[in-house]
Amino acid sequence: MGYDRPGEPLVLGVPRAAFRPSPVFLALVALFVTSGVLAWHRYGNVRLDVFVFVVSGWLVSLCLHEYAHAVVAYRSGDRDIAHRGYLTLNPFKYTHPLLSIALPVLVVLLGGIGLPGGAVWVDRHAIPGRLRHTLVSLAGPATNVLFTLALVVALRLGVAGGGGSIEFWAGLALLTFLQLTASLLNLLPVPGLDGGNMIQPWLNPQWRRMYDLFAPYGFILLFALLWNPRVGAVFFGAVFTLGDLLGLPAGLYAEGLRLIRFWQG
Repeated sequence: MGYDRPGEPLVLGVPRAAFRPSPVFLALVALFVTSGVLAWHRYGNVRLDVFVFVVSGWLVSLCLHEYAHAVVAYRSGDRDIAHRGYLTLNPFKYTHPLLSIALPVLVVLLGGIGLPGGAVWVDRHAIPGRLRHTLVSLAGPATNVLFTLALVVALRLGVAGGGGSIEFWAGLALLTFLQLTASLLNLLPVPGLDGGNMIQPWLNPQWRRMYDLFAPYGFILLFALLWNPRVGAVFFGAVFTLGDLLGLPAGLYAEGLRLIRFWQG
């Protein structure tokens, strides 16, 4: 423990303020909880309540996904990641606000798919060992998997308990479905995305050079793959099969998607 300036403690040379949740993230959490309570009680415009509940919940999960990458990178040796603001859970720190926040939310509203969002810049040279690099990339998708399982448990127990409104549970079911799609999308071995970055350290130099060439176009490659009818059918078939195995009611998350499109009447 040291001090950067009078009264400000350091943790391994980093100001403790770098680890505090940002007001933006705390506001998102408050919005998520408040809109959930409103939807539970069907207070006001319930479709708008569900819309805010799902979108704010999705943004919270995006922040935690990126935070997981950052905290594992920090523990693995990249201390500068704290100075870049990635450990404050501020969504505006995760690359470009348009690509990291607006685009994933737009895809949620139009397609009901949990598209991977922002990204943290990791100093790979500061992290020794291929396994650590893989764990940094795995941390984000692992967070989505844990979210999916936790929401499935809450959904199944809650629906069986009979409390709350059907709109609330439909919104929670949609949020669970988004986490499930995000889990699978993030694990696809696409260059530049988490699944590809997990295997990149283990490639031989020739394949790694080719990987690095395609990595900046990861999102385009992902859209191209999903646009292919065969690949898209296999992917969504896997999503629906896993959803059924987990006991996720298809009709309920479909209703959640209908509700968040409140502008359609």
